[in-house]
Amino acid sequence: MKRKIRIGTRESQLALWQANEVKRLLETKGYDTELVLMKSEGDIDLVTPLYALGVQGVFTKTLDAALLSDRIDIAVHSMKDVPTQLAQGIVQTAVLPRATFKDILVYKNDSTVGKKANDVFPTESNIQDISFHIATSSIRRKAQWLHRFPNTTIDNLRGNVNTRLRKVDESNWDGAIFAAAGLERINLRPENSIELSWMLPAPAQGAIMVVAREGDDFCMEACAHFNCSNTALCAKIERDFLKTLLGGCSTPISALAEVKDGQVNFRGNIVMPDGSKKVEVSITKAVAEAANLGVDAAENILAGEGKEIVEKVRNAG
Repeated sequence: MKRKIRIGTRESQLALWQANEVKRLLETKGYDTELVLMKSEGDIDLVTPLYALGVQGVFTKTLDAALLSDRIDIAVHSMKDVPTQLAQGIVQTAVLPRATFKDILVYKNDSTVGKKANDVFPTESNIQDISFHIATSSIRRKAQWLHRFPNTTIDNLRGNVNTRLRKVDESNWDGAIFAAAGLERINLRPENSIELSWMLPAPAQGAIMVVAREGDDFCMEACAHFNCSNTALCAKIERDFLKTLLGGCSTPISALAEVKDGQVNFRGNIVMPDGSKKVEVSITKAVAEAANLGVDAAENILAGEGKEIVEKVRNAG
């Protein structure tokens, strides 16, 4: 009997889009598949800010458990939600080609935030004249926004993308920050949105990861057909940067690695959660020499003023 690959996924519209894309890729190679839908803790608790839930893998551990107990064969995740240390017995089998890594601001049409969000960095003389009210559940986005626009009120925003878009429409906020890839994949990006050109993304933002049980050669071989080596390398570098600094998903750490002309260009930063201080790093290496680029960049941060921010974030946690 031909083996069927059971694909574990969360139930949200975006998660289902990702899982169905993996399903399509497998079926083009002749594999039989079926989707297995599950709720994660992150889908159930829609009130507590992500950075206050106190656990890593809030969107992944339910699928991890199903994988290890042989209820599914592979699991599909937004890679930025996956802990930098995979659960014992689970291995990465593929990373799909990356979509856009950008963060976007969805703004109210009657607000000035859409016009000012990408202004030249505000100066001390005009900083107090810029006041916004926005929403995000991401400590990384919050920290970067407050570093640029400190006179901002920020509210927590949880739920799937459909729920969050509805809350923006119903609220008194000037706008809210989203990952562009999530909205674009399911054709929900509003016209009243703008890319935040200055905001660095979460490590692996825009990438999709597929994991399987260690030793499952059948699934590993099946998924290897659609693995994107450049995206996998860049995501590894970004996640190594995160892991070396703090290790968790809900941290004020941003990273972006891009392959161009045989080189990997890396930019990363860490920002105080209140936005008061930011430390950045930028390194370029040849692809053949870039395996440890994320660790090198993090050690550069820790050797300088970034160590103070890391220690404060750790103590606050």
